[in-house]
Amino acid sequence: MAAHRPGPLKQQNKAHKGGRHRCRGSAQRDSKGRLGLKTLSKKVRKELSRVDQRHRASQLRKQKKEAVLAEKRQLGSKDGPPHQVLVVPLHSRISLPEAIQLLQDRDTGRVHLNELGNTHSFMLLCPRLKHRWFFTSARPGDLHTVLDMAKVADTVLFLLDPLEGWDSTGDYCLSCLFAQGLPTYTLAVQGISGLPLKKQIDARKKLSKAVEKRFPDNKLLLLDTQQEAGMLLRQLANQKQQHLAFRDRRAYLFAHTVDFVPSEETNLVGNLKISGYVRGQTLNVNRLLHIVGHGDFQMKQIDAPVDPFPLNPRVIKSQKDPDIAMEICATDTVDDMEEDLKVLMKADPDRQESLQTEVIPDPMEGEQTWPTEEELSEAKDFLKESSKVVKKVPKGTSNYQAEWILDSGSQSDGEGDEYDDMEHEDFMEEESQDESSEEEEEEYETMTIGESVHDDLYDKKVDEEAEAKMLEKYKQERLEEMFPDEVDTPRDVAARIRFQKYRGLKSFRTSPWDPKENLPQDYARIFQFQNFTNSRKSIFKEIEEKEVEGAEVGWYVTIHVSEVPVSVMEHFRQGAPLIAFSLLPHEQKMSVLNMVVRRDPGNTEPVKAKEELIFHCGFRRFRASPLFSQHTAADKHKFQRFLTADMALVVTVYAPITFPPASVLLFKQKSNGMHSLIATGHLMSVDPDRMVIKRVVLSGHPFKIFTKMAVVRYMFFNSEDVLWFKPVELRTKWGRRGHIKEPLGTHGHMKCSFDGKLKSQDTVLMNLYKRVFPKWTYDPYVPEPVPWVKSEISSTVPQGGME
Repeated sequence: MAAHRPGPLKQQNKAHKGGRHRCRGSAQRDSKGRLGLKTLSKKVRKELSRVDQRHRASQLRKQKKEAVLAEKRQLGSKDGPPHQVLVVPLHSRISLPEAIQLLQDRDTGRVHLNELGNTHSFMLLCPRLKHRWFFTSARPGDLHTVLDMAKVADTVLFLLDPLEGWDSTGDYCLSCLFAQGLPTYTLAVQGISGLPLKKQIDARKKLSKAVEKRFPDNKLLLLDTQQEAGMLLRQLANQKQQHLAFRDRRAYLFAHTVDFVPSEETNLVGNLKISGYVRGQTLNVNRLLHIVGHGDFQMKQIDAPVDPFPLNPRVIKSQKDPDIAMEICATDTVDDMEEDLKVLMKADPDRQESLQTEVIPDPMEGEQTWPTEEELSEAKDFLKESSKVVKKVPKGTSNYQAEWILDSGSQSDGEGDEYDDMEHEDFMEEESQDESSEEEEEEYETMTIGESVHDDLYDKKVDEEAEAKMLEKYKQERLEEMFPDEVDTPRDVAARIRFQKYRGLKSFRTSPWDPKENLPQDYARIFQFQNFTNSRKSIFKEIEEKEVEGAEVGWYVTIHVSEVPVSVMEHFRQGAPLIAFSLLPHEQKMSVLNMVVRRDPGNTEPVKAKEELIFHCGFRRFRASPLFSQHTAADKHKFQRFLTADMALVVTVYAPITFPPASVLLFKQKSNGMHSLIATGHLMSVDPDRMVIKRVVLSGHPFKIFTKMAVVRYMFFNSEDVLWFKPVELRTKWGRRGHIKEPLGTHGHMKCSFDGKLKSQDTVLMNLYKRVFPKWTYDPYVPEPVPWVKSEISSTVPQGGME
């Protein structure tokens, strides 16, 4: 059999070009160790084998476990700060003194009450468990105390009722605590042993089911006997700690003892000595100190006295009888503390941060702001002087006759009145319908008398003026929902004067708007970052990597704070806690804060923009008048006149700089002094360039309709306004677009053209825009709220407890 031989048409494959596509080995040999520019600028990624990847993952898990164990061992140990526990009873039937008495177990360890003699605050030292606790308590009705103590507490111990769990006041307290940020918590039930044996099991099942909704994956503990209290202490000591972001990057301190030394000049101001354990981060004396509820202050020095609550006290043997030993307790170390007092750090005037909160504006810098009233009056006087024209008139002509000789072009128009659109905004009034109620026949005359007396007593408590204001607010909120941003054109003022600060935009999303244009005078007083995100990252990176000189975490120190008013000491003597936070760089300076909040479902009262609200932002507490705007990703954000309940809004306010993350709670003070929770959220950014744009919508009605032309009336009431707003685009509620052609007559009728045929029932609209700014009403001093009353809470907050 003959073999096959290829013919002349044999297929010829292309030869491989090895010069352009080389393997990695040949390329490395030719480069001789040289690297390209892209390779040098990027981090070299080492490709690990599968075994090395598993080894690295196991190492990371081991490191995290060791970090958690180290944190757990340090908290409450002899080298760390005491384990601070906040006890909060969530029901009015719970007996707080009984729970505190069970926790003060003399067999477990030593108990030290505080100096003021309040048995609800004590230190428990347990050498056998190698742990020490500091227990404090607060009633849910005392809002500021609960929120302030939860900011520094390591664990919150909630006491529940065996039948209902929590009442309406406790439910309101839980809502505020969850919004602020809850640290590690534990649930304990008090009084379940007092129930019959058959009801105990049913009560525990019912309570566990109700608790599971709010506290998932949490176990209920009992607190009725001494043995159950010991088990609770072990649970508190072995719990994994949950972190609050706003306090982990700052040094903070809870005051155990406070001393006030008045200055030589006046008794109203002096030096405050605060003693307590350092927590969070290392405390630097050159940083500023914020005392919650009282403001920012400078520190003079930090002392290191002897720890008054040592876990293992010193034992001194007698020289005469070596067999007799004496323990040195906390009360015995008062004299030794003065002898062993050490000064850790003193403030350096060159490195100490300043208390300056605002920029002092320089009028010679030519800042672009709105003119002041003095500048406007000077401009009017200048126009009057410049409007005088010298003319040659016949001799003996009076001033009245000379006016007729002047040319028409020499007449000047002096219209320049400004109107504040926010204060003089006219909303449409809606006619209220009278509701007729039929009187029911009463069988007994005594019932009628009782009801009338009850009604008279009820009417005495009602404030008619406040009721009328609230009714007007409800009307305005309803009109805003039905006709958003629509306003009536005034007839007594020209529209070009009334809306002189507004402008038209081709597109709200894409039309340009300079954020530095027409800034108010208050913007000259604030600070602004060139890049807020980068500044925040660099400060946080410095906290994590750089070692700071000062008092370490767990040390018992005494801080000398200068220029403190005497009211701080009086507030502490009345039983209020004193809590101090160390500020990060720039956190004392004023700027514009933007916070994302959502309306609390338990409050339905209308809240208008620029109303005074109470803010709990991180560790700060202040009062201010905010703006509301939509939470969008664009460069312009639409202003909202009311705090709506169906979406998240951004609150803009003048306040001191605070670096996020930080929780935000908004309260409104009622006429009776109570604080009502309005909204909750978080701090978004510190950005004065975020533009809040207010929109007003002028509406007109078609009078005569042609194919694509229409005569529109009632939008303006004179031809000059029609010519003034002629460049602004028109739109209709049914989606037509158009523009003004020309005015018709002198009563504001205008001829308009549209992109389609107009319907007779359609409405013609014109959108006008202007940028708005918040009011400078920042006040760091918030009055203490009136303790909550159950009947008052139930009207605005949904009932808590078990269903």
